[in-house]
Amino acid sequence: MAVYTDINEIDLAHFLKDYDVGELLSYKGIAEGVENSNYLLHTSTGSFILTLYEKRVNSNDLPFFLGLMRHLAGKGISCPLPVNQKSGSSIGELAGRPAAIVTFLEGMWMRRPTVQHCHALGEALARMHIAGEDFPMRRRNALSVDGWRPLWDNSKSGADRVEPGLAKETEAELAFLEANWPAQLPHGVIHADLFPDNVFFLGSKLSGLIDFYFACNDLLAYDVAVCLNAWCFEKDHSFNLTKGTALLRGYNAVRPLSTDEAACLPILARGSALRFMLTRLYDWLNTPEGSLVVKKDPMEYVRRMRFHRQIQSPVEYGLVSEGQQA
Repeated sequence: MAVYTDINEIDLAHFLKDYDVGELLSYKGIAEGVENSNYLLHTSTGSFILTLYEKRVNSNDLPFFLGLMRHLAGKGISCPLPVNQKSGSSIGELAGRPAAIVTFLEGMWMRRPTVQHCHALGEALARMHIAGEDFPMRRRNALSVDGWRPLWDNSKSGADRVEPGLAKETEAELAFLEANWPAQLPHGVIHADLFPDNVFFLGSKLSGLIDFYFACNDLLAYDVAVCLNAWCFEKDHSFNLTKGTALLRGYNAVRPLSTDEAACLPILARGSALRFMLTRLYDWLNTPEGSLVVKKDPMEYVRRMRFHRQIQSPVEYGLVSEGQQA
């Protein structure tokens, strides 16, 4: 979440007349994240999240994102529910941007997830994968392996300003992944961005998943790899094996990874690290001055890339056999 587009209270109040959400009492921008402009709304009927979709989001994808949230909520997954306009549409326009309102989920995200949080996240991710099996819409993952080179081409000229030699290292990593990326693994709907700030907890209980605006159809195990990168590294950039074990144990308790999925975890984790390094690098070099956006350091994911290159077996992430789990 972030704020790129400022809005005023007059335009917002006019926009809200198309919804049955009551009278606007207050609103404020949400600075975390890098993708869309988000506001927390307080009205006379409750709290909501307003999202204005910025240029990286294709407006043609919005029915997929909003429809997926409705589908998952109907399957018992706790996630925001889109609020329809009085006309029945879930997509409006504000400040020249496509816009939508979704319900507000109670909870907070964990700045320092514990082992218990990682286990709960693994279970929730697997349940989401199962709940999405019969979702009828499809969306290609534009930020999968075939989308990384165009992103890299727009960033590589500045890479060595971040760290000398990064351009050569990234080029080699990208070439390897393009040549070795697995294709014949189970596909389905994935979140693709399930970082700790997109998972809410009330105490130790997971209360909901948010921000489905990267969701797409791709390898289910790739979503697991994204979570290993996002949840299981410490502030000193070391991998926490206990957290990795808990996350994978939670996932496998609901949807066991196949033998092939497990074997491919190291390369999927390398790809996930490269993907987030590239988008962070692009934003680091190109985010306009004055945006209310927290830029994220690409070097965090360069270090993860280097870690994953040393991994020889999924056991090193904490994946244990069914007998060991028992």
